[in-house]
Amino acid sequence: MSEQVDQDRGAGLSADERAELERLRGEIQQLRQTRTHRRRFAWRPVLSAVLIVLGCLLAPVALATVWVHNQVADTDRFVATASPLVRDPAVQAALTNRVTDEIFTRIDVQGLANDAVDALAQQGVPPRLTDRLHDLTGPLASGVRGFVHDRVAQLFASDQFARAFDRMIRVAHQQANAVLSGSSSAIGVQGDKVTLDLAPFIDAAKQQIAEAGLPAVNNIPEVHPTIAIADASNLVRARTAYSTLDNLATWLPWVAIALLALGVYLARNHRRALVATGLGFAASMLVLAAALVITRSVLVNNVPSRSAAPTSAAFEILVRFLRDGLRTLLVVGLVVALFAFLAGPSVTAVRIRGGAVRSLAWLRGRTGMRSGKVGGWVHTYRGVLRGVAVGLAVLIFVFLDRPSGLAVLLIALLLVICLAVIQFFDQPVTAGPTARPTDTG
Repeated sequence: MSEQVDQDRGAGLSADERAELERLRGEIQQLRQTRTHRRRFAWRPVLSAVLIVLGCLLAPVALATVWVHNQVADTDRFVATASPLVRDPAVQAALTNRVTDEIFTRIDVQGLANDAVDALAQQGVPPRLTDRLHDLTGPLASGVRGFVHDRVAQLFASDQFARAFDRMIRVAHQQANAVLSGSSSAIGVQGDKVTLDLAPFIDAAKQQIAEAGLPAVNNIPEVHPTIAIADASNLVRARTAYSTLDNLATWLPWVAIALLALGVYLARNHRRALVATGLGFAASMLVLAAALVITRSVLVNNVPSRSAAPTSAAFEILVRFLRDGLRTLLVVGLVVALFAFLAGPSVTAVRIRGGAVRSLAWLRGRTGMRSGKVGGWVHTYRGVLRGVAVGLAVLIFVFLDRPSGLAVLLIALLLVICLAVIQFFDQPVTAGPTARPTDTG
């Protein structure tokens, strides 16, 4: 019935109108087929959203894992992290107070002074004088404590102590790393026991004995006796955890990136998915930052009030590189989301792009610049040039050593400038009116 009505309505149409009607009918049919086709593949947006969410959730875990691995496996990074601890005033004050307390729990200055006064009394010193001396033992003990406190504070604040601390933690970390990685020649596992090779100690003893006047010890051959020092199960578990941490730090970042990239690829609207990925990635970094704030609050609240300041300072020092990393990734997520949004068809994005294009055209008109063949070439390859600019920005970020959030912003600014330069020179070649030759006759 409907077909008969369509035929009756189309009876008075011209050939062009009838062709237009048939074209519209074909487009409607194609839209119906496309809608049906999309319904068949409704799993793609769901899978895309799941992958993007998983990638965003995995990103802060990967960042924290890489940070922990760097502290455990890289001695230089560990020293760079821990070195400022003894240079912090709050930590120095806590160390000074603790050492001073330890000294005066073992030395009773006032008791020693009272014993000395009593000894003087036994030697015949008048009681009136000894009583006055007893009154002075309290201030004397306080003065001695202040003197010791000041000297200990000077020790912890000195450059010599800071350098000694750096050497100490470097050697300790190298030895622990060698044991955990299995590269230590002195620590080994025999059966169910951890063994210590005594050869280095024997060599040191031989050297001292030879220097003392008994060079015959040099004839002792090199030997490697061992002594059991611990149960091997704990070391095996520690080495397993070390190996697992190494594998996780290597693969987790790539897994997170792969999940995010696959999620964007499977999405129907790649640009919109990229915006969501950037915002979700930035939000995951904010979650990690909030977790650090909560952890710091818990630590500070669970120590005595006198230790709150040094605990807070130590925590901030130890996690500062982790904070730098999450700030960088936060800025990366926001920049990606912003660029993806500005490339979209929204009214705001179109107005911003249009305003930029008009501003560059006005600037080009004010300068009176004519790019000629260069403008035509740029217009022809503008897509390639923009892709190259974006690729170079990505490569610069990838090959930077520990890029900061400020570095990401500078890279984004340079990319915007490059895109503006491309747009400035983008002038299609137009054929102008043909000029008549003048008669010079």
